[in-house]
Amino acid sequence: MSISQLARSISQSPTLKLNETAAMLRDKGEPVIHLGGGEPKSKAPINAIINSAALLNSGDVKYTPADGIPALKKAIVRYTEEYYNKLVAADQIMASNGAKQALMTLLYAILNPKDEVVFPAPYWVSYGEMVKLAGGVPVPVAPSDGSFRPTMEDITEVVGSYTKAIIINSPSNPTGVLYSAGFIAEVVAYCEKKKLYLIMDDIYNRLVFDGKTAPNCYEYAKDDTASSRLVVIQGVSKMYAMTGFRIGWAIGNKNLIEAMTNIQSHQSSGPATPSQWAAVGALTGVQSSVESMRLTLENHRNVMVERLRAIPGLQVTKPDGTFYCFPDFRAYEKDSAKLAGFLLEKVRVVAVPGKEFGLDGHLRLSFCGTIKEITEGIERIQWALDPNSANELYLGERKLVRDWL
Repeated sequence: MSISQLARSISQSPTLKLNETAAMLRDKGEPVIHLGGGEPKSKAPINAIINSAALLNSGDVKYTPADGIPALKKAIVRYTEEYYNKLVAADQIMASNGAKQALMTLLYAILNPKDEVVFPAPYWVSYGEMVKLAGGVPVPVAPSDGSFRPTMEDITEVVGSYTKAIIINSPSNPTGVLYSAGFIAEVVAYCEKKKLYLIMDDIYNRLVFDGKTAPNCYEYAKDDTASSRLVVIQGVSKMYAMTGFRIGWAIGNKNLIEAMTNIQSHQSSGPATPSQWAAVGALTGVQSSVESMRLTLENHRNVMVERLRAIPGLQVTKPDGTFYCFPDFRAYEKDSAKLAGFLLEKVRVVAVPGKEFGLDGHLRLSFCGTIKEITEGIERIQWALDPNSANELYLGERKLVRDWL
């Protein structure tokens, strides 16, 4: 079969591949614990379900405008005013089939061949592949001090004549690190000065712990003209536990949004109508589900960090938000793919290799499952790695005896 050079250059999403692997093992009756997932266990808000069900019961499910139904755009306007203290117009918004499509369409709209997109490492696994799909060149930048927090100097060192955009994801997938207000202010000012697009991937910005809040990029933006290059990407998947509804959106200047809408109209048309009405229900309904999930995740984070820090030699940076932890396993194995394969084979724990996020020797572990999954999963990891742990471990009714240390 002949496929394009572009298709050959794009790798499969490792997180989705792991989901498939875990599902296959579970179908075979294997006692798999999935610590690699990226979706909350919470249910979608009741207002989302009611709205979607009402439309389905009517039977009147038709095409919508390519950039989203007016009711959804109105809800996004209200949401942005409430949580960003920013009043935007409907023609500055495009709703998509998830935040991922909003970002992908944005990259199609702004990139020419060889244009570069800069983003801090570790990074979400799809950033680089999406930039390549749009004809651009991904430029990850690792913090010079070895931390998960880049400085402005780290960013400016890699910016060149081909740089078109900078992507900031805060709090970050996979580390859970929240970038400081000072750093966000610097990035906003720098992009305005250099006339670069600043893409704020804010998909986790309400899932922040320890009384902290995610800095609001609009507070530092001085360019409020029609040519502003600040773009905010958001969606309902994470904060409302609505991953399967696939609704996200982009907010930018109206000329950019018009170009993105033209592209999306040929890609997929408007998002699914029942999903859009579900998003309206989530955004305009009672918001207690978000805070409830945030508190649950904060408790899960505390349990995971405490258990991980009990494993000798493991280095753990406490996440400020999201539902991910990114511990350093290099004391045991520097090849994260090899380590992830070992844990899956020996103790049936699914984790995502750090090399997929641009930093080998680490694993991304998710704490959006249950407390039982977190504690048992880490117990299995410790048993597999620590020679001082018990010699036997039970996976359900199956007894394992260590034979590899």
